[in-house]
Amino acid sequence: MKIKFHHIRLATIALSATLVLGAVTPVWADSSPAAISVAIGKVPITGSSYFELKQIHVLPDQSGKLATFTISIHNEGSSELQFIDYWARLKSKSGNQFSARLVPADKDKNRVAPGSTTDLTFYANVNATTNLQDLVVQFIKWDFSQTNFERVLGEVAVPADFTDVTPTDSAASISIGGVQVNASIKKFVSNKNEKYHVPTVYLTLENVGNNAVTIPSYLFSIRTSEGLLYPVEAKGIKDLKINPKEQKEIQLSGSIPVAVAADAWQLSVAETIADLKLNVAVANFQLPAVSKQDGGSIGKEYTFTNKSGVYTTQLNGLHRLPWDDQDILTADLTLFNKGDESLPIPKLSGYFMLDDAVKIDAKLIQTEKVIGLGAKGNVNLQIAGKVPYTYEFSKVKLVLQENETDTPASGTDKGSTTTTDVLEFSAQSEIQAIPFVNSGESYTTNDVGRKAKYAVRNVSTYEDKTNIMFSAMVEVTNLEKRFSTVSKLVANFRSPDGTIFPASVAEVKNKISPTGKALLNVWATVPKGFSTANMNLLLGEAVTEGKLSEGEKAVADSYVNPVSYWLPDEKKEVAKTLKNVDLFPYTISIDKISTAVEDNLFKLKFNYELTKEKLTEINTEGHNLLLVFEDGGGIKRFEKKFDFKDFDVYNGDSTADEDTKIRLGKREKFLISISDPGLIFNTKYLEKYKLSVYDEFQGQRKLLATQTADWFITTD
Repeated sequence: MKIKFHHIRLATIALSATLVLGAVTPVWADSSPAAISVAIGKVPITGSSYFELKQIHVLPDQSGKLATFTISIHNEGSSELQFIDYWARLKSKSGNQFSARLVPADKDKNRVAPGSTTDLTFYANVNATTNLQDLVVQFIKWDFSQTNFERVLGEVAVPADFTDVTPTDSAASISIGGVQVNASIKKFVSNKNEKYHVPTVYLTLENVGNNAVTIPSYLFSIRTSEGLLYPVEAKGIKDLKINPKEQKEIQLSGSIPVAVAADAWQLSVAETIADLKLNVAVANFQLPAVSKQDGGSIGKEYTFTNKSGVYTTQLNGLHRLPWDDQDILTADLTLFNKGDESLPIPKLSGYFMLDDAVKIDAKLIQTEKVIGLGAKGNVNLQIAGKVPYTYEFSKVKLVLQENETDTPASGTDKGSTTTTDVLEFSAQSEIQAIPFVNSGESYTTNDVGRKAKYAVRNVSTYEDKTNIMFSAMVEVTNLEKRFSTVSKLVANFRSPDGTIFPASVAEVKNKISPTGKALLNVWATVPKGFSTANMNLLLGEAVTEGKLSEGEKAVADSYVNPVSYWLPDEKKEVAKTLKNVDLFPYTISIDKISTAVEDNLFKLKFNYELTKEKLTEINTEGHNLLLVFEDGGGIKRFEKKFDFKDFDVYNGDSTADEDTKIRLGKREKFLISISDPGLIFNTKYLEKYKLSVYDEFQGQRKLLATQTADWFITTD
């Protein structure tokens, strides 16, 4: 007796399903696909009990091909059914016999209780020319009354139109230790380089049973239309436990030579039987169309894969920044690891394509001090390239690439580098405005290892006869828990009409303590008469040869992470006393000022106190405290400079030859003595004088305070 079951189609209200023998799935509008198992064929045993052929697969094997099939024994009777009285054989439709054996895990399944079902899996080596549709499963009962001691109960031939491949948008039902797990493919991504296709398959596993299940160490492969198998690695499947009614997604990634046609690929799932050194097929899936990864835009996440795993990338913004007679085009990216295992940071690069015609080479900069991506971790990346500042474009595309170096074959071979386009982000007129920080507010960077807060404390204008020196004092607070070096910065002052004045930054070389501060003096020369009103300060992190600039000799060739600061109003009021004069971070108070003429010497004495804001580092190079003495009648005038770099030695630590320098702390009767033999003859004309304090920088000065006093009388 030969029983054949052919392809079936069902249609019901609100549910359409294509029932493919061996892998049947309805497509719901608002839920995951549900797997339905349909028998390939059934053979009666006795009464209402029957054998059911559930699955059958053929896989390439070292010696040819390996066929596996699973049968279910349905005992609908009232007494126990013993499989030892029965057997299943595998043969071809042309009559060839293949020796079928039970897998080791099923050898002891001999008894089937009333009202229950037991699954048994067999394997058999078949000819290399044998196809799935050539096979027939025969069921027998041992009967010693027969000449050959057996009676054929029936057989199931695999129909010519049968497939063991689960179609796209459908789910396969997999039994794991008696627990049903529905498997379906949600997304398929494939990139390509000069040597390989780099596919990634997103496989969802849903436990629809009543008990938790641990997923076995399955072998996953991509099977091409020619039947070739290429292994793919599963991330996160080791000891993966799925609770009842729970879903888990795993990513499968690998590489396939580019010579292989990238069409009609399938995903094959197999389980290794260690005792037999065999791989038994579990399920096959038709891969869906490749999910498009181009057309990315700002704020959206896209994924790519390599041999290490699956990465997610988000384009946070595109900026166009001034740089001498060019502009810098920068892209701000975040690279995520959304998996449960750590990943290395891939070697990435990229380029910009303007209006689909002009390619701009770019360099990638990693701004955070991390060497890997922990589970659920992320890292910030920047890509920068240069364009003429006069060049206009309406569309920009960023192509993100991965560079992989092959392992050298010998010690003298450096290996070859393969570049793969992994993602494309395109934007129409999405060059973003540089973020602005309001006057009096701060901006915080959260890059790992370089967390800091930036704020502009004050601005100053220093003048000479031809130019003005416009300066801003930037305060940087170290938010790290360790001593940290201040990042090197690139600075520009920008006027409201877009005029750019490249600025210099006086770097602080000492490391800053946790919660400590550094003061960076930022300045630029501006033509006299040019208004500095409503200027803003553009700051970015300096980059040298594709890396954040480090070390004294590093010369910046670009910058990233731009931020603009609206500047506070300049304090232009000149104080009328010399007490509490602000020389930030220093403050000086001068009192008890007196003058005298003795032994052909003019003597100016005063008490002073110089203080400094604690835990603050500053580069004072080029700065002087300038005292200017002017007699009201013009009889006497002199200037005395005190270098800021001498300030940070306390008076108690100074030596005798340094007593002429102003130091931190208090000092009484500080003396400035100047030889002036003729001054004694003009004492009757000496009535009023002015003592002024200037902040001098790069030879240009700013008046801070002036006090008028009487000659030969000590002030308060």
